[in-house]
Amino acid sequence: MYLTKEEEAMLDGEAGEVKERLFRLLVRLGDIYGAEKMISVGSVQVAGVSYKSIGEPGTTFLEDMASKDAKAQVLTFLNPAGMDLEDYKELGFPKDFAKNQLRIINSFKQMGIVITATCTPYLAGNLPRFREHIAWSESSAVSFSNSVIGARTNREGGPSALAASICGRTPEYGLHLWKNRQPTIKVHVDAELSFTSDYGALGYLVGKKVKNKIPFFTGMKNANTDHLKSLGAAMAASGAVALYHVENLTPESDLIDTDVAETITIEQKDIDETYETLSQGTNPDIVILGCPHASLREIATLAEKVDGKQLKKPVWICTSRMMKEAADRMGFSQTIKEAGGHVVADTCMVVSPIEQMGYKQTGVNSGKAANYMPGFCKQKVVFANIDQLIMEVS
Repeated sequence: MYLTKEEEAMLDGEAGEVKERLFRLLVRLGDIYGAEKMISVGSVQVAGVSYKSIGEPGTTFLEDMASKDAKAQVLTFLNPAGMDLEDYKELGFPKDFAKNQLRIINSFKQMGIVITATCTPYLAGNLPRFREHIAWSESSAVSFSNSVIGARTNREGGPSALAASICGRTPEYGLHLWKNRQPTIKVHVDAELSFTSDYGALGYLVGKKVKNKIPFFTGMKNANTDHLKSLGAAMAASGAVALYHVENLTPESDLIDTDVAETITIEQKDIDETYETLSQGTNPDIVILGCPHASLREIATLAEKVDGKQLKKPVWICTSRMMKEAADRMGFSQTIKEAGGHVVADTCMVVSPIEQMGYKQTGVNSGKAANYMPGFCKQKVVFANIDQLIMEVS
C-alpha cells in the first residue's frame, strides 16, 4: 500500500502512541481488502456507544484512549447511547446502567467527538457531500449516506471508525470505489407501499433474499426520505446491504450500469407475510417508534395522531437531541406528553436496556427493530403500521 510521508510518520509512531496503534489497524484493514492507498475522510460516525453493547471491556478501552489524549481530527458524531442522556431518571433507566453510560459519554467528549448520540447524523448537522469519502459505522446511517446522499463509505466497525476519526484517514477499498457501487440484482416492487412500516417490511424481506448484494429497485414511486431511511435500515439488519439504488429516486440511479442478470419481484402477499413473520407478540406493553431516529416530520405525524387522546400504555418516539429541541419548539413534544407519550432523545429500543425496565412485548413500526429486538432485548414484537400501533394502546 502506498503511504504518504505523513502517513508513514504515523505508522512509525512519530505522531504518538495512540495514532500509531490506530493507524496500524487501518493499514492492516487495507491490506486485508487490497487497498492501494489511504484517503482522507470528511466526517466519521462512531458506533459502540451504548453500555449495553460494549460493556465493561469497551468502556475501559475508551477510557484508556481518552486518558492518552486521543483527539478527533475530523468532524465525528456518535451513534445512539443506551439512554436519554438528560431525562434518563424520569424515564426510569437503571441507576447502575446510567452511571456506566455516562463514563462512555465522558470518554468520547474528552476525545473531541460530538455527543450527538444519533443514528441519523445527516439530520443532526453532519450532512456529507455527494461522492464525499466518509467513515461511518452504524448500518442504517451507512445505507442512507451511500444510497440516498451518494456519499461513499464502507460499514466501519467501532474501532476502525474511531481510528479514522483520530487519524483522519481510511483505506480506499469497497464502496469507496465506483466499480464496486454497481447493482448486482434487480428488485421489482409490485405492491402498495403507504406506511413507513411497509418500507421496513420490504427492506427486511429483500435483505433476507439478497444478503450483501447491491439491489436496484424498480416500481417504487414517491418514496420520501423517511421511507428510504426505513427501507435501508431493514435491509442492513436482515441482510448486509450497505448500498442500494432506486430508479429515478436515488442520486446514482441514472449513472450506474443497470444491465443486471438476476431479477426478483416482491408482491403484496410477500409484504403481508413479512408483517406476520415479524409480529410474534399480541398485546404490547409499550410502543416505541424511531428506529432509525425519527425526523421532525415523523414526530409531527405522531403528535397529530395522539392529539386529544389519552394513551393507556407508554409510547416513545426516539430521535436525536437536535430533532427533539425542534419538536419542543413546535409544541409536538408537549402534545405527545399530554397524551401520555414521550419524545426520547439519544437512544432507541434496540440499544437501551428495556428488558430491565419491565417491558416484555414492544410494538414497533421498524423492520430493523423487529429484526433485532427478540434477540437483543428479549422482546416479543408487535410489528405494525403507526395507525394500528396507536390503536393498540389507546
